[in-house]
Amino acid sequence: MNNRKKCLVSAIAISISTTPVAAQQTYELQNVFGLQVPSIGPSPQIWADRVELMSDGRISVNVHGAGDFVPPFEVFEAVSMGALDMGFDWIGYWADRIPVANLVGSMPFGPDPETFLAWMFEGGGLEIIQKAYDPHNVKILPCHLVLSEAGGWFNKEINSVEDLQGLNMRIAGLGARAVAELGANTMMIPAGEVYVSLERGRIDAAEFSLPQLDIGLGLYEVADYYYFPGWHQPASWDSILINMDVWNGLDESDQEIMQEACHAHIAYNLHDQLNAQMDAIEKIEESGVEIRRFPDDVLDALREASEQVIRQQATRDEIFNEAYESIRAYQERLNRWQELQYLPLD
Repeated sequence: MNNRKKCLVSAIAISISTTPVAAQQTYELQNVFGLQVPSIGPSPQIWADRVELMSDGRISVNVHGAGDFVPPFEVFEAVSMGALDMGFDWIGYWADRIPVANLVGSMPFGPDPETFLAWMFEGGGLEIIQKAYDPHNVKILPCHLVLSEAGGWFNKEINSVEDLQGLNMRIAGLGARAVAELGANTMMIPAGEVYVSLERGRIDAAEFSLPQLDIGLGLYEVADYYYFPGWHQPASWDSILINMDVWNGLDESDQEIMQEACHAHIAYNLHDQLNAQMDAIEKIEESGVEIRRFPDDVLDALREASEQVIRQQATRDEIFNEAYESIRAYQERLNRWQELQYLPLD
């Protein structure tokens, strides 16, 4: 090797050895759900894998299951206080602290998934919601859009509004308040306890999520009827929660990586969910469970009760009201597009 080449090689070696290498950043995240629950269990890990890939390995997120650090319903508080760097949730779980989370987590007779998606990122939804999270020192990244749920599993037939009176039902969010208005006894039960509660007769009915998720909990083994539609939750959001001090400690490019990883993940889980429901419905039918739709008069009563509950909540919380008015206005504007695109059926 001549002297010129030797000098060039030496210069490159010195340059490589003195170039600073970005330190790896490692964070801890706890899922509200068990990691084996279909779709929502592995969801934060899939997001974390995308973050690691997009950051060339600089950012690592260790994902833990429900209860690994704190009980499931304490994840928000742990992230808020900084005991956890991050969490993954169903937004509606935090409605007692953040009323607008109820609207975004479960708006009865609310927007379909496409509309909810557009409102969140293009219609000002995220900006409104973040205002409610700021006092809690939490950054929210909407990261998993859940499709329209089922109406729930029942061990009693629902043929009229009167059949809801005295019904003991596991149901969350604003839907729980609406069905309570019609005489049902409602309660919140963690995902891991729904099966046993139905099996032992502690409850007469339970809603949880999509057929894909419901079948993963084995609910078809302990219920006689599976009702549709999911009036209480036509679409809803799960999110990544990040302690605000952790979020502010990230540079802008790393913040963007986490946000873009969520956008990619939403696209993935939409097609994944749609595909998975077909197999789930077929398996449920084969199990002998009777699949039904709620009677129209029951749905009409539930709609009326839901509107009453939402109006009451809107008078109590400014941000809830702002989000509700924003969603309704966005739906009205979007209706023009949908009317123009309507295709008549044969």
